[in-house]
Amino acid sequence: MSHEIVPVDPIDVPSTSYSRPVLGDDDDSPERHQFTKSLTFREHVSSSEPFDSERLPATLASEIQRFLRIANLVESEEPRIAYLCRFHAFEIAHHMDRNSTGRGVRQFKTSLLQRLEQDEEFTVRRRKEKSDVRELKRVYHAYKEYIIRHGASFNLDNSQREKLINARRIASVLYEVLKTVTSGAGPQAIADRDSIRAKSEFYVPYNILPLDKGGVHQAIMHLPEIKAAVAIVRNTRGLPPPEDFQRHQPFVDLFEFLQHAFGFQNGNVANQREHLILLLSNTIIRQPQKQSSAPKSGDEAVDALMKKFFKNYTNWCKFLGRKNNIKLPYVKQEALQYKTLYIGLYLLIWGETSNLRFMPECLCYIFHHMAYELHGVLTGAVSMITGEKVMPAYGVGHESFLANVVTPIYRVVEKEADKNKNGTADHSMWRNYDDLNEFFWSPECFEIGWPMRVNQGDGEECFDGQCQHDFFCVESSDTSKTERWRGMLRFRKQTKKTDEEIEDDEELGGLSEEQTKPTSKWLGKTNFVETRSFWQIFRSFDRMWSFFVLSLQALIIMACHDVGSPLQMFNANIFEDVMSIFITSAILKLIKGILDIIFKWKARNTMPINEKKKQMVKLGFAAIWTIILPVLYAHSRRKYICYFPDYKTWLGEWCFSPYMVAVTIYLTGSAIALVLFFVPAISKYIETSNHRIFKTLSWWGQPRLYVGRGVQETQMSQFKYTLFWILVLLTKFAFSYAFEIKPLIEPTRLIMKVGVRNYEWHEIFPEVKSNAAAIVAVWAPIMVVYFMDTQIWYSVYCTIFGGLYGVLHHLGEIRTLGMLRGRFHTLPSAFNARLIPHSTKDEKRRKQRGFFPFSLGRGSDGQKNSMAKFVLVWNQVINSFRTEDLISNKELDLMTMPMSSEVLSGIIRWPIFLLANKFSTALSITKDFVGKDEVLYRRIRKDEYMYYAVKECYESLKYILQILVVGDLEKKIISGIINEIEENIRQSSLLEEFKMTELPALHDKCIELVQLLVEGSEVRLQIEKSEELHGKLVKALQDIFELVTNDMMVHGDRILDLLKSQEGSEEETDIFMRVIEPQLFESYGEHRCIHFPLPDSASLSEQIQRFLLLLTVKDSAMDIPENLEARRRISFFATSLFMDMPDAPKVRNMMSFSVLTPHYQEDITFSTKELHSTNSSVSIIFYMQKIFPDEWKNFLERMGCDNLDSLKKEGKDEELRSWASFRGQTLSRTVRGMMYCREALKLQAFLDMADDEDILEGYNDVERSNRPLAAQLDALADMKFTYVVSCQMFGAQKSAGDPHAQDILDLMIKYPSLRVAYVEEREEIVLDVPKKVYYSILVKAVNGFDQEIYRVKLPGPPNIGEGKPENQNHSIVFTRGEALQTIDMNQDHYLEEAFKMRNLLQEFLRNRGRRPPTILGLREHIFTGSVSSLAWFMSYQETSFVTIGQRLLANPLRVRFHYGHPDVFDRIFHITRGGISKASRTINLSEDVFAGYNTTLRRGCITYNEYLQVGKGRDVGLNQISKFEAKVANGNSEQTISRDIYRLGQRFDFFRMLSCYFTTIGFYFSSLISVIGIYIYLYGQLYLVLSGLQKTLILEAKVKNIKSLETALASQSFIQLGLLTGLPMVMEIGLEKGFLIAFQDFILMQLQLAAFFFTFSLGTKTHYFGRTILHGGAKYRPTGRKVVVFHANFSENYRLYSRSHFIKGFELMILLVVYELFKHTSQSNMAYSFITFSVWFMSLTWLCAPFLFNPSGFTWEIIVGDWRDWNRWIKEQGGIGIQQDKSWKSWWNDEQAHLRGSGVGARCLEIILSLRFFVYQYGLVYHLDISQSSTNIIVYALSWVVILATFFTVKAVDLGRQLFSTRKHLLFRFFKVFIFVSILTVIITLSNICHLSVKDLIVSCLAFLPTGWGLILIAQAVRPKIEGTSLWEFAQVLARAYDYGMGVVLFAPMAILAWLPIISAFQTRFLFNEAFNRRLQIQPILAGKKKNR
Repeated sequence: MSHEIVPVDPIDVPSTSYSRPVLGDDDDSPERHQFTKSLTFREHVSSSEPFDSERLPATLASEIQRFLRIANLVESEEPRIAYLCRFHAFEIAHHMDRNSTGRGVRQFKTSLLQRLEQDEEFTVRRRKEKSDVRELKRVYHAYKEYIIRHGASFNLDNSQREKLINARRIASVLYEVLKTVTSGAGPQAIADRDSIRAKSEFYVPYNILPLDKGGVHQAIMHLPEIKAAVAIVRNTRGLPPPEDFQRHQPFVDLFEFLQHAFGFQNGNVANQREHLILLLSNTIIRQPQKQSSAPKSGDEAVDALMKKFFKNYTNWCKFLGRKNNIKLPYVKQEALQYKTLYIGLYLLIWGETSNLRFMPECLCYIFHHMAYELHGVLTGAVSMITGEKVMPAYGVGHESFLANVVTPIYRVVEKEADKNKNGTADHSMWRNYDDLNEFFWSPECFEIGWPMRVNQGDGEECFDGQCQHDFFCVESSDTSKTERWRGMLRFRKQTKKTDEEIEDDEELGGLSEEQTKPTSKWLGKTNFVETRSFWQIFRSFDRMWSFFVLSLQALIIMACHDVGSPLQMFNANIFEDVMSIFITSAILKLIKGILDIIFKWKARNTMPINEKKKQMVKLGFAAIWTIILPVLYAHSRRKYICYFPDYKTWLGEWCFSPYMVAVTIYLTGSAIALVLFFVPAISKYIETSNHRIFKTLSWWGQPRLYVGRGVQETQMSQFKYTLFWILVLLTKFAFSYAFEIKPLIEPTRLIMKVGVRNYEWHEIFPEVKSNAAAIVAVWAPIMVVYFMDTQIWYSVYCTIFGGLYGVLHHLGEIRTLGMLRGRFHTLPSAFNARLIPHSTKDEKRRKQRGFFPFSLGRGSDGQKNSMAKFVLVWNQVINSFRTEDLISNKELDLMTMPMSSEVLSGIIRWPIFLLANKFSTALSITKDFVGKDEVLYRRIRKDEYMYYAVKECYESLKYILQILVVGDLEKKIISGIINEIEENIRQSSLLEEFKMTELPALHDKCIELVQLLVEGSEVRLQIEKSEELHGKLVKALQDIFELVTNDMMVHGDRILDLLKSQEGSEEETDIFMRVIEPQLFESYGEHRCIHFPLPDSASLSEQIQRFLLLLTVKDSAMDIPENLEARRRISFFATSLFMDMPDAPKVRNMMSFSVLTPHYQEDITFSTKELHSTNSSVSIIFYMQKIFPDEWKNFLERMGCDNLDSLKKEGKDEELRSWASFRGQTLSRTVRGMMYCREALKLQAFLDMADDEDILEGYNDVERSNRPLAAQLDALADMKFTYVVSCQMFGAQKSAGDPHAQDILDLMIKYPSLRVAYVEEREEIVLDVPKKVYYSILVKAVNGFDQEIYRVKLPGPPNIGEGKPENQNHSIVFTRGEALQTIDMNQDHYLEEAFKMRNLLQEFLRNRGRRPPTILGLREHIFTGSVSSLAWFMSYQETSFVTIGQRLLANPLRVRFHYGHPDVFDRIFHITRGGISKASRTINLSEDVFAGYNTTLRRGCITYNEYLQVGKGRDVGLNQISKFEAKVANGNSEQTISRDIYRLGQRFDFFRMLSCYFTTIGFYFSSLISVIGIYIYLYGQLYLVLSGLQKTLILEAKVKNIKSLETALASQSFIQLGLLTGLPMVMEIGLEKGFLIAFQDFILMQLQLAAFFFTFSLGTKTHYFGRTILHGGAKYRPTGRKVVVFHANFSENYRLYSRSHFIKGFELMILLVVYELFKHTSQSNMAYSFITFSVWFMSLTWLCAPFLFNPSGFTWEIIVGDWRDWNRWIKEQGGIGIQQDKSWKSWWNDEQAHLRGSGVGARCLEIILSLRFFVYQYGLVYHLDISQSSTNIIVYALSWVVILATFFTVKAVDLGRQLFSTRKHLLFRFFKVFIFVSILTVIITLSNICHLSVKDLIVSCLAFLPTGWGLILIAQAVRPKIEGTSLWEFAQVLARAYDYGMGVVLFAPMAILAWLPIISAFQTRFLFNEAFNRRLQIQPILAGKKKNR
């Protein structure tokens, strides 16, 4: 060949959008040249710029993009080839869309055609061959030869590897173009481009395993386990002939056979092929090695996978009483093939079923039938009906499985989801994922059949009787009735019969079945109906509520009998009265039975008949017991039959009654349950058994469902959580009895005796006896607190038990740098024991030790290099700190540990920060020491680090002098001095022979010497400077020599004498004398006495630098590192090495895992514009500089720049973007952190494989120099770790040219092993009509472009449920491994923590109780609490939950679920059981926790491990935090009505059920009822005050201060002030930082108004939790995760908090004011203040907190701007398209959105609750002076006349504004004056005639304002009835007036305080106190904000 072709380097194509790299198809035709000439008849000069290959029409991109990219790549060298590739792309585009109907196709084809016209003649002239075909062949063969020559080499650097990849890509594309050109088929060749592409052997895009021919030489394919797995998959012996499936070539592997048999997609097959091979290989390598050296056959690995994959399927078959269809032959080899086929079939089904993956039993159903078909195909079975071979029902055609199996079921899911109406429809009106999946829990599912009985059309509609099975009907019953009537109408028209004739036909049976056949019936809900009701809480946890109610009744009875001892209970009368609780129990069971029937009514269609019968029988029995027990109790009260035993007992006589006998029978079932509780193994066996006897026994209990059976724990676990709850309950009941119930008994008796006759208002029920209303008012708050305070006692015991557990597990053992330095010498042995795999010999020794654990103090005898491994890992960790800019270069030097050959022998040189000040301290001790050498030695040796410092300094000085001094005479002198010193040390005479007082001087001279050596290495090339330093160095050596011999050595002359005695000739003596005379160490002639500059050696320079640091480092080095985050990370890493964790396996033997991160539209990397933008606040980069000043300084040092401007000049914009992004909550931070896992695995694999020389050489150096080893490390890392980011919007961003797409591509380029999955929505031209199709795509970066790896077509849009779980679900098919870690995009990871991942994964092989864990919980560190006080509160609150809270949940309570990321899932367990989250719209808003519920119900096990932490970001501003709290509260309210909570509450035993309740929805419900308790108390007191009862009770019954009420309010305050989370928080801080710091932090938090924050958060939780249960409206609330803390304007705060806080705050304040005005004066003011203090505090907090915690909230300039915005917003008219932040009306309508989907019951309850606002008016009007003490009802009626008059006045003003304000301003003003004068006249008249006082006016405002608000609330509730009327318009006017008034009242104090500068300074101080403590510059930030507003 005449021209040598070198593969081109990748080029950068400027573009603004990046599309995925796709396996394209190309063609050419023999008519090409003629067609080309017709198009390109003009001659142009070729364009020098590449054609844009990235911004392509979505319909064409996947097919033509690779040709355009290759054209750009080769254009500079081969322009004709580039032209041919582009022309081929044009032909494909034209073939795909001839009419250019697709979006952007016409423009693209025009631009490409113009480019071809330009390049035609020019490229022909540049052609090297005579024809295009020959040109193509020449270039193709050149690249082919290059690939053959270099393809099998491992020793390729990155650039060479890049060129080889380019060569493969180019050759692959040229092969397609060449084949198309030479095929001569023209358009047919273009149509057949798929088959041509498949034959291309050079470049097949792959994910991890290059399974094509070109990939056999890659390192990963040479691993034995990979080879074994590939052999298993490619074993096609015995398969049916390919001709049976219309294939002419043999099957390559089992997956290809399955694809052709069942019609799976190519992308799905390729994806699952690699998936199974990796699973097999990772399982094979962990199988125990056999004695024989024969290679593993893989039987054990396949069996292990079979057990995991089909555990759920076999259980499902057993549950339904069906035999599973996994049938295996007896021949072992055939059985292995069959097993592999079954696993492959399941994976292919799972990989293509899209949203159906949320329905695991639906997948079981599909697999069940397809496995039957597979067995029939494999065995060659013959159909009994047709006599032909059994073939799959859906195996014909491309994508037949997707079209015929997946799509029909998907359409059902999609249409049901559409009925949700974006979360506004009632849950009972549509079937969610759970409903559809649970249909397959009944045998009726088999009625669907196979082929499925679905509409034979397109599977989309189900009308007019066309649906073959009810499952596929998606229309509700009402619609079905309508459709039936339409069908009857059509029938009547067709037959022309009247209604009477049709009725006659029906009577006579004349209508055929087809004529009368009804439409398919909508099945409705399955097994459960999510009904919005607070009764759901009782129904789910009925045993707990019954227990508390019965206990309350018993305590009240005991208090009435004044019981002081438990033994008094056995008094006959007391015992009989207490026994009455069982009557209450029967009533509660009756209520439960009624609720069950009501709530299950809409699920009746799918409910088995036996279940319906059981419900009715249960209700009947409950009703019977409700009658029998009260009757018997009343009949036999105080009537006993007594039995006197012959022997005396402590109980005396035995007495019983018929009632007691009935109770004994009644409790029979409970007694059986109690017995089974103590034997959980038997209980579990009964529940899980499918035997008919046990089915019958368990029939009466819970409904027989597939999940929730056998969730019992072991005996020990049960004992632990039972003991915990017994302690909690005993404490709770003792406290309630002593302080709540018993003190109320006497006041109650007094109240009942008082007869109240004179009321101060018109009493509606004056004849009620015993003052029942007063008793209710007193007892109601106590009852509320009684049901709430268990949450408080749980929190107390959680703190105690969690703290003890933390201490026992070594938490916080190393908290400070002092502790770290003190225990650092133990870290190498702990590291060796925990993180280094043990040899077989060590394992045997450990097993022999039995009970005793592995010693941390000794390393492995078989691993001499364990210390070197620790040093290597430690240095890598410290280097990562430097890379992250946590430490400076100097700190890096102080913290690294030198690596030398000494380390292999166990001698270690500690990091200098440990030795800081040790050497100088030793000098100080020695110079003044008086005594013997042994005493000095012991004193120095006592401090290990001091001893090491002295020893290393001495050895370093010796080593440097040996290299530096080269003159013979000088060497003898140095040697003599050293020998003298060492001899004196051996003889313990050093202090006698040397004057130690001169040591400081020697120390200074040594520092001077070493500094000269360091300076000399830096100026090595400057001759003049080097000579000058040489002279200084000689002088320093001479000074040291003189100092040692003359001043220090007592017998310094011995050195000279020793030299003289060793001289052998006179000549030497003369030389000696001659030399000593001029100068020692100085050169003479050409002879040099010192070697300077020193040899250019990195190790020598490092040692000299270290020696200098040892000599010069001061006390400040003891505080290294200075960065707080670096300190925390090192301390935690050191502590974790002493925690209990599994032993580390070798990387090759560890479990493989994936990490999955969902991403929507969050920040990826801050752009340069975003960094410097100051639109809304200060710029991000300015903020970062002030918040992270030390890290900014370290970053500048690393970049070699002085400031931001120099960074820009140096072109370091990308580094700056990364630095800022790594400090925000960005995707790039998360990706960097998670990729540490790969880096750690590679390093650990290196330590597993490397020998001593490699370790000494260093990991980084070996990776660069030893290519084969580096390739093996990459192969192992790829096999064990995969990271997939599911970027949901990546496809749309690419199409739109969004810069975020480029940011994602940059991440993939930076981290080549990163994979990105996304959903592509594109149009495909079908019959010249564009149709939307969806694909799930996986891409990676290849040579600067995104390369498509897999493409799986979806049945439709995937996001039909909640966004995040759907995003996870579509990408989970691209994950690999046996474990899956879920990481959110606001998380971070650390290199030192990544080293513990293989230990963590070993937890899956540990048994935790009955079963190994299926979810591993991990600890989180909140990294956003460093500056803002709110962020600090939030981080501490989160930290307490993710540490001490989850620690207790996991053990002993055994109710830890999945609370989001970063938990690690048993991947195979979860992909066969519905995935890692649930996705039904609205109900699964908190999608993560449902994964934990699902796992627990399916008998999984969830643990919590604290030895590994992951970073987590949280919101930092009050508004962001409130939105997050609202979202969580919404999610918890949806959990409350969910089936998962119901089943957990019913299936758990009693004590575990308590754990479940109080750690999930119980926390929110307790918070809600604590606030409700305040309302009940205040309204009760309001009733007593306004009615006059309080006055009577105080004067007549002497009831003043009731202690129980004080206790109740104090208990409420415990929750209100945040102590539920505060106590665990203090305990956790105490464990980790010390209890003194914890106490200081707690006090400091209170000074920074933490109580305000927690009280305010309580209001957020209760509002959204209660409102969502009642009305719905739960939704995801994006918080934005802003980096900069910004000021929120007043209108924004008002919109966010008006209904949740401000309204309630005003209501509480009015209640308190009214109570203060009218309470009886004899009541103690101190008692009043004590009782109401917490209420005042709550009301003020709810009104003021948003402004207190708003930065710059009291700055006058900002206040003025807020007022303008507020007025503009409140007055703006709303309308269509106007957002709520622009108009009050739009906001007001949006604020009522939750009422639109609310039911009649909820609206009625809302109206009833609104009636409380009318109490003020009813009570206060009778206390007006104008009423003259009258209690007549007319007074109240007249008050309504006043209200109506007021309303008419307001309406008149509004009407006047509409009529006159535009044109007749003067008339409108006169009208307003007239109204004002009229009102004033009325007031003056009434004051003169009826004695109307000023107090009356004030009281009237207090009376009428709540009434108006109540009317507004009622109008909102009945809006559907009054909308469009004048009433609704008036309600709007009134509501606007109220909002404006409340805004003014809120704004006025702010404006007043803004005048006082000290207020703004005080606010800044408490908001940013943590920043001030860290000496951060907050004022410039705030000043910057003001400046930029």
